[in-house]
Amino acid sequence: MGRLFLEHLGGTRLFSCTNCDVFLTNRSELVSTRFTGATGRAFLFNKVVNLDFGEVQDRIMLTGRHMVRDVSCKKCKVKLGWMYEFATDESQRYKEGRVILERALITESEGFPENAVKNQEMDTSSAVSSH
Repeated sequence: MGRLFLEHLGGTRLFSCTNCDVFLTNRSELVSTRFTGATGRAFLFNKVVNLDFGEVQDRIMLTGRHMVRDVSCKKCKVKLGWMYEFATDESQRYKEGRVILERALITESEGFPENAVKNQEMDTSSAVSSH
């Protein structure tokens, strides 16, 4: 089976899989909260990590015809939403390459202060140089 490698983007507000709590994305990647999925509200993100991708499917949606693929949590395999591969309508092309996550299937939580890593690096370097 091999080793499972997971990524983390950091951020002050984090979104994770509700089922297994694996990190998916952060608030700075959020494009829109005005989408609807099978479970209700859904969010559109620029970048989401730790996903597995299904086969491309042709779907007729409320906003027209799209080529999409389902996305699932890389760790627990729960379906979380879909990714837009192609939109036939020019006005919908902004969605291409972006990911929809269904709100009921993700958890939002506190992340890390913007300067947390920077401060830790400074503390470490000053401790090293003072000895």
